[in-house]
Amino acid sequence: MSQQSEQRSEQGSVQSEQRFGEFVAVRKDGPGHVAELVLDRPKAMNAVSSEMARSIGAACAALADDPAVRVTVLTSSHDRAFCVGADLKERNSFSDADLVRQRPVARAAYTGVLELPMPTVAAVHGFALGGGFELALSCDLIVADATTVVGLPEVSVGVIPGGGGTQLLPRRVGAARAAELVFTARRVEAAEARELGLVDVLAEDARTAALELAGRIAANSPVGLRAAKKAMRLGQGLDLRAGLEVEDAAWRSVAFSGDRAEGVAAFNEKRRPEWPGE
Repeated sequence: MSQQSEQRSEQGSVQSEQRFGEFVAVRKDGPGHVAELVLDRPKAMNAVSSEMARSIGAACAALADDPAVRVTVLTSSHDRAFCVGADLKERNSFSDADLVRQRPVARAAYTGVLELPMPTVAAVHGFALGGGFELALSCDLIVADATTVVGLPEVSVGVIPGGGGTQLLPRRVGAARAAELVFTARRVEAAEARELGLVDVLAEDARTAALELAGRIAANSPVGLRAAKKAMRLGQGLDLRAGLEVEDAAWRSVAFSGDRAEGVAAFNEKRRPEWPGE
């Protein structure tokens, strides 16, 4: 169940907010081209409980179905943590049967973020550990600040990264570097994280920088953005010839679109495009 409201943002513009349960919110400014998916369980440093996982999944489903959204920014309401991963206090009370039942719920949260059709940006402040870092890895870009600490410590508590970490981290930093980070379970602070490619941008304020980046991305064709993301995602792991076929299919899906016609017209008329989004 979601709840919708309006409020004023810090800049004074009208901002809509839709709640998904107690712990997740989606906020949009103006035309709603940039959506902010907010992890909002501050008393637990955004530890992902079953309830919160369901809410993340529901919020992602709503975002995926909203054609107005061109970019989604994943943020946290906590002043010291992006997300500290799975709720181990909840897990400690689980029987084996409970854990089996909860697994699809947890997976749906991570795949919900991973499969969002528009570009996604994570704004990481403070701790992003375990499932928290996996939520960030599920985004296309990661913006961090000097407080950031990332890591996949799951083997230190007898499990493995189960929110996509064993697959997403090697794709980001290579197999050997990912193995070292997963096997040692070590935490990595901001400067080293940027050096290793665990995050993409270091900024003074991660949320502000991520929203600014999202605004620059959202100025472009929504049809082009979604098609480009799809081509890059589907092409990962393919040989070059197969990847170029994926790219060609994506090109054909946009070549005769209204956005393509508007983009060419706006370029020739030396004006900003007004994207029809189709």
